[in-house]
Amino acid sequence: MNALFEAVANVAELGGPVVMVLLAMSLVALALILAKIWQFLRLGVGRHGALDRALTAWDRGAATEARQQAKAAPSHLGPVTLLALDAAGDGQHDEAALRARLTGEAAARLARLSAGLRLLDSVAQVAPLLGLFGTVLGMIEAFQGLQSAGAAVDPSALAGGIWVALLTTAVGLAVAMPASLVLAWFDARIAREAAMSERIIDTALCAGLGHG
Repeated sequence: MNALFEAVANVAELGGPVVMVLLAMSLVALALILAKIWQFLRLGVGRHGALDRALTAWDRGAATEARQQAKAAPSHLGPVTLLALDAAGDGQHDEAALRARLTGEAAARLARLSAGLRLLDSVAQVAPLLGLFGTVLGMIEAFQGLQSAGAAVDPSALAGGIWVALLTTAVGLAVAMPASLVLAWFDARIAREAAMSERIIDTALCAGLGHG
């Protein structure tokens, strides 16, 4: 662990303020990723087994079983499912109005899943640009040194200045690439939840159509 801290400190010292900013961004991104993973686990994202059984039971007319399965569902869409089944079962609501209300309830829950992801997207987009900015600044500094040296140019010093400048681009990409991959994974999970919410609403309002 001490070796890791020393390596990070060396990179920060070589890269200067830009690398320090990038390291701070990486810590923010990591904290956000861990928080979102905990939120997804706590809300039962992707745990649709009980909801699938509830919708299957509703399709074949087993309303009591469907409600029991919806109540037992660990997913955050369980309350929406129960609300949809209860509202569709009493037959006292206009279908268009009921669909709009249920869609709004599902959208509110999906919005909770999306909260904070724009910050992660910003990190993924800004980090490589910030790294490139640091590289440009470093290259400017290296060539200023080359101009000042005149005829007495030390090629090793110039090469050292250039690789230090390129370090910021490498750090920026190292921060951006994992953030982009994790963001894509979060987006895919949320898309699955959106598809499930649509299925819940459609099945509740059109019971029997999916039952062969």
